[in-house]
Amino acid sequence: MKVILSSLQWVAFILAGTVIVPIVIGEAFGMSSLEISSFLQRTLFVLGIAGLLQVLFGHRLPLMEGPAGLWWGIFIVYAGLVSSGGLSGESALRQLEAGMLISGALFLIAGVFRWIDAIKQLFTPLVTGTYLILLVSQLSGSFIQGILGIGYFTDRVDPRVAWPAIGILLFTILLSKSSVPFIRSYSILISLLTGWIVFYLLNLTKTPPAPAAMFSLPEPLAFGPPELSSGMILTALMTAMLLLTNMIASMKVVGNVIEAQTKTRENPDYNRAGIITGVNQGLSGIFAAVGNVPISATAGFLLTTKTVERLPFIIGSLIVIILSFFPVFTSFAANIPAPVGYAVIFITIASLASLGVREYYSLKMTEQELFIISLSLMIGFGSLFVPGETLTHLPSIVMSLANNGLILGTLTCLILEQLYRGLDRRKQRKNST
Repeated sequence: MKVILSSLQWVAFILAGTVIVPIVIGEAFGMSSLEISSFLQRTLFVLGIAGLLQVLFGHRLPLMEGPAGLWWGIFIVYAGLVSSGGLSGESALRQLEAGMLISGALFLIAGVFRWIDAIKQLFTPLVTGTYLILLVSQLSGSFIQGILGIGYFTDRVDPRVAWPAIGILLFTILLSKSSVPFIRSYSILISLLTGWIVFYLLNLTKTPPAPAAMFSLPEPLAFGPPELSSGMILTALMTAMLLLTNMIASMKVVGNVIEAQTKTRENPDYNRAGIITGVNQGLSGIFAAVGNVPISATAGFLLTTKTVERLPFIIGSLIVIILSFFPVFTSFAANIPAPVGYAVIFITIASLASLGVREYYSLKMTEQELFIISLSLMIGFGSLFVPGETLTHLPSIVMSLANNGLILGTLTCLILEQLYRGLDRRKQRKNST
């Protein structure tokens, strides 16, 4: 019974963290309700397979694969190019397919030649802590707006939506802190179902589109044949490098949480995980889904539910794959109220900040480290407030980097730390001679 409930909770967590992204992207590209439902179906199918491949053959951690925030951002950037007349919608989507295929090939090369072990050494507590703090900062705006109902029915704060969503948030927090182990372990599942029912009773749910068929397989290359462009090749190259940093950081954070709860050290194979990530990126391109990556928010889920075993995650991933074959379900899942999803996962995301602070606590906090932290956070936070439309005239590779505070701040931290380490080694050699 425990395994079944834990598996269903994984399904709920995967759905709650996934369904919002295809809906937002679909609306940005002007897709119909049926097209968005099909987009969600393909994304769930790829994510289920991706999680299964990783836990069985890759890093072997119960680590959710989800839509990569970076790919999400690139989709939105290209949707902006379409709306401004710079690209046709069909061409943009085909270029995005090609970009994910290129990214997958780059991951495969890095994994096969075992370059990832060397790259992993760059992710010190200083870099990981900065990454987590910036991750929470970047996601916090979307979560607050989602809970307040902005963009759900109207583009303004909607009290009809905000008050019950805030209530669901407080309800989730109370359940996660319950003294009853059963309630605490399944707080996300209970809260999601409760929130959905509350929104239904208050007539705040949206009518799901009627599915075209009861059963169907995800359609490959649904956007058409991949289309290469110089801008997308450069974008895919940079994206692969940035997603590699995301993958390493996520594996490290989740591994630390599992080690703290089980008292056994996890030693995931980063190169093998990179190869599987390459396969998964390729699948995203083939099935015209949102590019995926191991999600750091899984650490917050594990902290909240204390469910660190692999079996429930494996079963949950299988259930997600099976459900993706039924358009009637994906149409229904697309109807999960976005404010409920934001409210239920809010505490999971917020707990990542505590993990970042813990990483900082392991440092000596020298003047040098404090300088790196302050400068990295300043750059990361600052870039979050640069409007995306002000960057559309720049090359796509610059646009995707400058519009992502998480990656820009993390790279700043990583480069500065390595620069200072190089200077310190140079001083030591000079003093020794």
